[in-house]
Amino acid sequence: MDVIEPIDPKASNGHRFILVAIDYLTKWIEAASYCNVTRGVVLKFIRKELICRYGLLEGIITDNAKNLNNKMIDELCEQFKINHRNSTLYRPKMNGTIEAANKNIKRIIEKMTITYKDWHEMLPFALHGYRTSVRTSTGATPFSLVYGMEAVLLLEVEIPSLRVLMEAKLDEA
Repeated sequence: MDVIEPIDPKASNGHRFILVAIDYLTKWIEAASYCNVTRGVVLKFIRKELICRYGLLEGIITDNAKNLNNKMIDELCEQFKINHRNSTLYRPKMNGTIEAANKNIKRIIEKMTITYKDWHEMLPFALHGYRTSVRTSTGATPFSLVYGMEAVLLLEVEIPSLRVLMEAKLDEA
């Protein structure tokens, strides 16, 4: 888990930070934008965006930032038996998977953004793009690894692919 910070200019809703979590097995990303990433925000993100959606986590790896390492997070990890580890100081490569994901998310948002102040509105689309792109390390899309099938993309609906046509014929039978 990591924070992309600060994004300038801030979004029209006042958000300047993106809190990001990645599943190391599937490379699935969850992310949300915030005005500030406080201890309480991190705690709420873990509960709402991770535990409530996917169940209990085996572990969390964070850098050594105070908002990601504090008594509240320690208590949450103890309560849910989550193994919380920190990456090595001054070695961001130790947490390279999340750093690479952060770079990709920022790049996707930059390409999708019309005005810099609307970047927060593009975040869900950037996540979708990341989740439906093949990751070199797995040879598959995070979406397919999580859901067991590929996502139907807007392009496939506009210009029907063989897969979409076959699924449509199966539904008719």
